[in-house]
Amino acid sequence: MTTLAETLRTRRTIGFQSVFPAGFVDPMHAHDHAQLAFSLSGVISVKTAAASYTLPPNRAVWIPAAMPHETTGRGDVRVQVLYADAGHCRTGDTCRIFEVTPLIRGLVHEVTQFDTRSGPTRRETRLIDLLLDELARTPDLEVGTIMPDDTRLRRVCDTILASPADGRDVEEWAKLAGMGRRTFTRHFRQQTGMGFGIWRQQVRLMEAVSRLSAGEPVTHVAYEVGYESPSAFAAMFHRTFGLSPRSYRNACAPRPS
Repeated sequence: MTTLAETLRTRRTIGFQSVFPAGFVDPMHAHDHAQLAFSLSGVISVKTAAASYTLPPNRAVWIPAAMPHETTGRGDVRVQVLYADAGHCRTGDTCRIFEVTPLIRGLVHEVTQFDTRSGPTRRETRLIDLLLDELARTPDLEVGTIMPDDTRLRRVCDTILASPADGRDVEEWAKLAGMGRRTFTRHFRQQTGMGFGIWRQQVRLMEAVSRLSAGEPVTHVAYEVGYESPSAFAAMFHRTFGLSPRSYRNACAPRPS
């Protein structure tokens, strides 16, 4: 049976589409090849040693070869995945997040239809070249939540990422980390570049963006990410993004086909 690595040496890039059930977790692992993934429906989260990303439909993640990462999904997820031979990629060695353009979407779909039992045709080679060029020139999105290196702080951050609505105060989070409050807040700022409260607010807003992008009701999102009222959520969202949660959802949520 031909392995993925053997196929990539011949074809450079292969793709497939998968459906994962709600709550799936692919524990921390790494590939010998670069990976591109984006959701067609459902929200996925990708965590690396440096950052955590929450990806609504049509937002892609590029994961370089050898980078450890964990992937999870809250609901049912339909995802398209590409694997690319690292030696043929010109898309850098850092994790990237970007919007999936109609051209990239179409090219990825074409790659998922290739018959990998034989070598690539001229057409397939040209399509892969174009896809890799487009991926290299697509601008990155400045999203993602910085993760601390300290294992005690990371335990706190992992808990909040799993449940952004968790309302414990700083004293309780410091206790979970096994630190005093002042030590906790000082170390947290040193490792993430921001205060704990700002970091948690960023997590909640990024979670809200992903949920709104998936079409969830504003009131439901407000409570799911930890706000005491929809009005408090709407005020913070507007202050941060310059528009209301409802306007954002209407602009970004998937339309029925």
